[in-house]
Amino acid sequence: MNPHQVICIPGSVAPAGQRYRPLVDAVAGVAELHLKDLEVYRAATPAAGYSIADELDAIDRFADAKDLKRFHLIGYSGGGFISLAYSATRPARILSLGLFEPARIPGPLTAEEEAFFSDLDRKLDDLHGDQFMATFVREQVKLGAVLPLPPPGPPSPEMQKRPAGIAALIKAFGAYSFDRDLLRTAPFPVFYGYGDMSHEEQALKGGILARHFADFRLHRFAGVHHFVPPEQIYTPTHVTALLGLWQAAEASAGQSPLQ
Repeated sequence: MNPHQVICIPGSVAPAGQRYRPLVDAVAGVAELHLKDLEVYRAATPAAGYSIADELDAIDRFADAKDLKRFHLIGYSGGGFISLAYSATRPARILSLGLFEPARIPGPLTAEEEAFFSDLDRKLDDLHGDQFMATFVREQVKLGAVLPLPPPGPPSPEMQKRPAGIAALIKAFGAYSFDRDLLRTAPFPVFYGYGDMSHEEQALKGGILARHFADFRLHRFAGVHHFVPPEQIYTPTHVTALLGLWQAAEASAGQSPLQ
């Protein structure tokens, strides 16, 4: 049997190789994971005019280069926003969608979403470097959540890109034009995972997406938040859920795993 073909899009902090390494190891021999880093970090600073369309077009090129006509898509955080936009605008390419705490849902925000993101934008305004990153992390978890310590020494060249890249992503999220009704016609199943130590806006987004997708599976992971190490996210329970999603999607499509 051919392995499941999966494209994985990371968030705005950890690169794809770091974010998805536990999942790659857990599904070895069963699924082939193709790791796609974000375009916003292709250069030392975000490109002028950077947009979500740049990310979507890059996924097209990435999939075409690997001869993947249809595939499963996984997105974490900012990669979750991008994966939602991609799957809704290119549904014929998607077998299933797996999300963990997408940064936002594309399209006009509800009043509850607007309240959270306006407050986050206000707190990040005029912050840079370490202060930006510390506030960005703190505001997305519940009080009492244990946050990982930053690695010792100066930030790596890759991590030095993060404050500007995150700011560019946040701006691009707001500028991206999207009709959420596109989600209602999605022919593929969706898995949404979130941690119970993340900010309650993660559960809010899960509820919104549950009202838009016809086949939607939601799982809350105990003791987990947005910034725990990847091995605490891609646990055996999470891996089993994703394998079940991929198998069900391929059975529903009436086909064996595709390349």
